[in-house]
Amino acid sequence: MFENLSERLERSFKILKGEGKITEINVAETLKDVRKALLDADVNYKVAKSFTDEVKQKALGQNVLASIRPSQMMVKIVHDELALLMGGQATDINIKPNPAIILISGLQGSGKTTFSGKLAHFLKARKGRSVMLVACDVYRPAAIEQLRIIGEQVGAEFYSEEENKNPVKIAQNAIKYAQTKGFNAVIIDTAGRLAIDEQMMTEIAAIKSAVKPSETLFVVDSMTGQDAVNTAKEFNDRLNFDGVVLTKLDGDTRGGAAISIRAVVDKPIKFISSGEKPETLDVFHPERMADRILGMGDIVSLVEKAQEQFDETEARKLQAKLRKNQFDFNDFYKQIQQIKKMGNIKDLMGMIPKIGKMVKDIDETAFKATEAIIMSMTQQEREQPSIIDTRRRKRIAAGSGTNINEVNKLMKQFEETRKMMKTMTNKEKMKQMMKKR
Repeated sequence: MFENLSERLERSFKILKGEGKITEINVAETLKDVRKALLDADVNYKVAKSFTDEVKQKALGQNVLASIRPSQMMVKIVHDELALLMGGQATDINIKPNPAIILISGLQGSGKTTFSGKLAHFLKARKGRSVMLVACDVYRPAAIEQLRIIGEQVGAEFYSEEENKNPVKIAQNAIKYAQTKGFNAVIIDTAGRLAIDEQMMTEIAAIKSAVKPSETLFVVDSMTGQDAVNTAKEFNDRLNFDGVVLTKLDGDTRGGAAISIRAVVDKPIKFISSGEKPETLDVFHPERMADRILGMGDIVSLVEKAQEQFDETEARKLQAKLRKNQFDFNDFYKQIQQIKKMGNIKDLMGMIPKIGKMVKDIDETAFKATEAIIMSMTQQEREQPSIIDTRRRKRIAAGSGTNINEVNKLMKQFEETRKMMKTMTNKEKMKQMMKKR
């Protein structure tokens, strides 16, 4: 996400390089390019113009210190204004009532049902809530079945009434059921259409009026660009929702919706979502997103993702094995699975400062060959890598659909990883390494 916008903005700031100070002429030239970059990213025209006008006003009012280049000052101003434009700070979801009732709205295909499952996982894992998913899309049996499967995957209760075609009654009955069974979070997945129509709007407004949700979220496909902003405005006019969810951020999106939507509907973006896995849901942090847009990375989010997958018991076991030099391919495989759970590898690399543009063409299937090679080993080979000689390597290559060079490369990577991890557990060696720096 934002790759093209990031590159365009970087080129824009180069206009100021070599300039001794910020002037109205060089600022105007830079911001003309910035505005073009925003419009190409499908940012609303009025939003882009208002944004660049605000940046210009602040830039011309700045006294540039001798130690700071004008381009650095401009990056700082653009960063702060971008963060402000997208909301300034993260806005939490309201789950104070018991049970908390969360109504999900949006067009068909926006990712409502998948998001409902991700939100259930989020509330269970991060908020300690017992969650029930309610199927109120009475028009599409496939949507009901999808929600049931997702509920099983994330460990959430699933509620539906197959014979009942009244979504308002289903929602009301579900809440009564949740109260008797002690569930403290109810997520209601509603029907959508391919386009806004009166029947859909009337129906979801009736559900909202009947259940009085603590939170109404509007889910929008970020790949639809400016159309997403227009749709959000129409939904907000009828529903007065509490927050926006941007889905499919791992797709070929230009990012205009993320930048424009807050300014147009005056409602916070609460979550961003990418991929299909339950774990790929993040709270939206405007400042961190501004960092990513300007190529500064997002180390805080990367660390948070790593911590979510961190198992303290498993970590202690791994540390004990490393001390005894018993780290094997089973452990190596587990580490790969943990990295994959953190999300899209390209997005993860993009969170590391200055790395984003270097991984533009990264292969998303980078782990597949490694996994195939490890799974082609016998249990004894995975536990005792030292026994893997040339004959065994040829057999492993044939069994994994790779070649001997790829197997040799993995064996070398494994040994380097084992040495590095063993060094990290040895405090004395780490001290010596730090002294050499």
